[in-house]
Amino acid sequence: MTHPLTLRRLCFTTLVSSLLLCGVSAQAKEWKSITIATEGSYEPWNLTLPGGKLGGFEPELMADLCQRMAIQCKLVVQNWDGMIAGLNAGKYDVIMDAIVITPERKKVINFTVPYASTPATFITMKGSLLPADSKIIKLTDDEKTVEPAIAPLKAALKGKTIGIASGTVYTPFIDKYFKEVADVREYTSSADAILDLQAGRIDAVFDDVTFAQSMLARPDNRNLSFSGPQLGGPIWGEGEAMGVRMADNDLKARLDQAIKAALADGTVKKLSEKWFKTDVTP
Repeated sequence: MTHPLTLRRLCFTTLVSSLLLCGVSAQAKEWKSITIATEGSYEPWNLTLPGGKLGGFEPELMADLCQRMAIQCKLVVQNWDGMIAGLNAGKYDVIMDAIVITPERKKVINFTVPYASTPATFITMKGSLLPADSKIIKLTDDEKTVEPAIAPLKAALKGKTIGIASGTVYTPFIDKYFKEVADVREYTSSADAILDLQAGRIDAVFDDVTFAQSMLARPDNRNLSFSGPQLGGPIWGEGEAMGVRMADNDLKARLDQAIKAALADGTVKKLSEKWFKTDVTP
């Protein structure tokens, strides 16, 4: 999932100075059970099924990892805005919500090895901007290479309004490269941005391709489509991973081992193809 300063981004910077004061004890634990927080509304990564049970790529992957680690797992729902703060406050032990590893986030939490890596794209009303392009343009965070690659997108979006979920890894990218040509509107969730796109209040939404595919598969969203190429590569960081507290290196090590095993035996690829219809293994 990708990310003006928002509450979410403020957490990344302000928590650095407070971790020594409010961090959770670094004592080693046996880890017979863990609590994992997820959003429960960022499908197909995670979603809330009828009856309240959590489903999707990440809950199913987490169930497999917990079995490998012989640990009892409990999934809880947490709004994205407070997820990192809640982790460091000890409300749960792991956060798993299509969280991209970035240098800024690594200042306040630790990450497991990545279990996915995905590109992003614009979503618009069919025929309103650029035609869909399945090509993936791989970008680094170098303006000299980014600007020429996105020039057609900037031209198409000039004077338009772009919706973006606040605090994602995509938010600063949109602010940096598109705010000079378009109005940028931030939303609490990606789903809210899609609703405003459907209502005609904005012209485009920028988000993860897997989330976009899930939205476009819904019958009431058949008038939406991808617009332009997919943007991927190192610009989005190292990939999606689970977040743990800085002190919990023992838990990180166990999760790393389980993730590597699930990647090696094809479990992650199998779940990826089930939920995303494509292989997102890093």
